[in-house]
Parts: sequence; C-alpha cells; structure tokens
Amino acid sequence: MKSLAKLKKIKGDASFREFYRNKKNKSIIVVSKKEKLKNLLIYDAINKILIKNKILSPILLSENYVNNYIEINDFGDKTLFQILKNKKNNKYLIFKKIIKILNKIQLIKDKKVKNFKNKLYKVQEYNNKILFDETKLFCEWYAPKKLSKFESIKFKKKFIPEVKNLLSKLNYKNDTFVHRDFHVSNFMYHNKKIAVIDSQDALIGNRAYDLASLIDDVRFKTSNEFKDKVFKFYVKTNQKINLKKFKEDFEILSVLRNLKIIGIFMRLAVRDNKKKYLKLIPYAWKMIDHRIKKQKEFKNLMLLLKNNFPKFIR
Repeated sequence: MKSLAKLKKIKGDASFREFYRNKKNKSIIVVSKKEKLKNLLIYDAINKILIKNKILSPILLSENYVNNYIEINDFGDKTLFQILKNKKNNKYLIFKKIIKILNKIQLIKDKKVKNFKNKLYKVQEYNNKILFDETKLFCEWYAPKKLSKFESIKFKKKFIPEVKNLLSKLNYKNDTFVHRDFHVSNFMYHNKKIAVIDSQDALIGNRAYDLASLIDDVRFKTSNEFKDKVFKFYVKTNQKINLKKFKEDFEILSVLRNLKIIGIFMRLAVRDNKKKYLKLIPYAWKMIDHRIKKQKEFKNLMLLLKNNFPKFIR
C-alpha cells in the first residue's frame, strides 16, 4: 500500500478512526491506533456476519493489523443522510427500504464468527449494565458542565436509581442482533443499493433499540407525524410483536439513548475538542421531551430533568 500521505484523507466520524481513499484500488483504508481491536478486528468480524446474511457491508480487501489499518471496499461518498436532505427525494419510501434492511438484520442468528486473525469472535449481549453505563455518561459529562458541583452530585444520586428503574421495566429479551448506531448517516447509497457501515458496536440486545436509533436520530430532524408513520410501518411488517410492550421499550430506549448521546457529545467537545457535536444537543433534548410524556414510568425522571434542566423539559 502507498504511504498514507499519498492518499486522500476523507471525512471521519466521532470515533478514533481515520479514513483514506485509495482511488487506484477503489478502496478505503481504515486506520485506528486507539481501540484498534474494536475498530479493525471486530468491525470486520461484524461485517462478515452481515454479508453472510445478504446485507451489503464493507468487504475486507487486506489487513495490516500490526500497523493499525485495514483495507475495505469503497462504497463512494453518498450517505443516505445526504440523499434525504434533498427535498425532492421521497423520504418515507427511503425509510421503508431501511426498515426492510432492519428486518433482515433482526433475523440474524449468527453470534460467532472467525476474525481475520482466525480466532473466534462472539457477539456480546447488550445487557442492562452496558445500557446503564452508557446512560450514566449524561451525569458524568453533561450535568457537571451545566450544574454547580453540589447540584451535580445531588442530581446524580437521584438520576441513577431512575435509570435502573426504567431498565427494569424493559419487556423484551436481549435476543436480537442490534447494529447500535442504526441511523441514516451510517447507510451508503451504492449502485442503487443501501450499504450498512459503522457496525463495530453491534451486540445482541432489545429489538426496539435500532428502531429508536433510526426514528429518533439526533442528526436528522423529522416531524413527530413522520416518526409515527415509520414506527407504524415497522409494526405492520412485524405483526408478531406485542405493540404495547414494544412501544414501552421503544420509548424507554429512545430516552436513555438520547441522554447517552448528550453525554457523549459533551465528552467529545470537552475531552476531544470536537465542538461541532454541541449544536446537536438541543434536538436530542427535544426528542427526550417528546418521548418522556408518553408513559407514567417516566414521571420521576421527567420531574428530575425539569427541575435541573427546565429550559429543555417542558
């Protein structure tokens, strides 16, 4: 492979990875020095599972794990996010196609795969401890920036039992393949097909999680009517689910996910100097505010957020 200096660096994401385009090979070089096990080895392992199940995902062309990079095929630079921003395109039609991909992903039964080091990788369970630790990022990174030290400690003491209580109310088992970052920026439009990228965080979890990621996506604003329409289409294509229980899980996971996102975006700004993510925080709050009114289980959390962050929770 040419030295990275001769390749075109392309826009990255919130992770510790860097991406370079090799036009000659029609490939992408993914470089990761930090968290390289997840970003290179596990990323390819998950892609193998997706490809095996006929979901368009990056194929490994070569690996140089010792030197912190892998080479994958290039799906171009048109994300569905860019396509959806063009108002001429039928948004609902595109979301219906994404739901069909989600349905295929949720049918995946493979939990083990051999990675490129010929070792067996097992997809882990998305248990309540992981969900709890993720949500806690809100009171570790966001709350201390917005409240006094005393208020922040007081808030955390009340916030933690509320999160644990919500997690105990989840109805569905962790038995479904979850991409975990299932939103329109992680789908590429390639040869009139939709490819799924950025799947290194995949786990076996609650079937409502990816739908919450898609519908309540912090990066792509949609109306509440549109959100309901997409939710109803998913339900229509999954008639075996218990609507009441599924909707409860969907709302709990959406609220917890957006609290996590607010924490992550504040961490990106403070720790990694990636301040551009701060402008997405108000919309994450807007979605929390929208969902938190839906169930009586949210009552205590709603009051807690309203008392500490009244600007956002109405």
